Amino acid sequence: MDKTGNNDTAEMLAERSDIPRHVAVIMDGNGRWAKSRGLPRIAGHRKGVERVRDMVSACAERGIKHLTLFAFSSENWRRPAQEVQLLMDLFLSALENEIKKLHKNNVRFRVIGDTARFGEKIAARIRQAEMLTHDNQSLTLTIAANYGGRWDIAQACARLAQRAVDGEIDPASITEASIEPFLSLAGVPEPDLFIRTGGEQRISNFLLWQLAYTEMYFTPVLWPDFDRAQFEQALVSYAGRQRRFGLTGDQIEAARHA
Repeated sequence: MDKTGNNDTAEMLAERSDIPRHVAVIMDGNGRWAKSRGLPRIAGHRKGVERVRDMVSACAERGIKHLTLFAFSSENWRRPAQEVQLLMDLFLSALENEIKKLHKNNVRFRVIGDTARFGEKIAARIRQAEMLTHDNQSLTLTIAANYGGRWDIAQACARLAQRAVDGEIDPASITEASIEPFLSLAGVPEPDLFIRTGGEQRISNFLLWQLAYTEMYFTPVLWPDFDRAQFEQALVSYAGRQRRFGLTGDQIEAARHA
């Protein structure tokens, strides 16, 4: 390995495994799943919660340390008011019914996003769940709720700018590394694998900063049908890829055998 800044890449390669450390998922297709069965859209979302349980278990069993799920984007407020309210009720119900199970299984629970808009009842439940599971170490389950990647970057920049105004840092010294500690997933490894179900092939304002070098996996399977077998297919796809981090394939192979 040369001395021109590739040490970080060497560290990435040293940590490289066929099993990702961090999986991020956009759980798309709940409404379409319900509609295809003549059911109300909320039935698809309820089925989607069941699939989350399966995904958490599968990740824990495979040794995956971080699972981040896009549950509700900042753009989802544009949906019909009745559906939004039903989603809020489902979120509250899941907080009340699932957290003790997560805690029993040594899973840490976190929520990222601007949660103030959910109201104090949900916000309080989130705080209680985060406090209860804070020291758990098997898996960290992060729910992105009222979250947007652009919001995440903007709030990080605002906090960094305030430090500059306060004279704590020199604006000329700001680098990418200066911003990272203020992002919602500060201190968490960037996702190794991104999965989007439901057939769409875009990241929809999810973890814009963190997905820079993430492997993408898109599937037409709707989220309520994304079972363990489907997840295994995603993991097989990931294991077969060569992660280059801006280098050539030859450089990657040489670094692995150095």
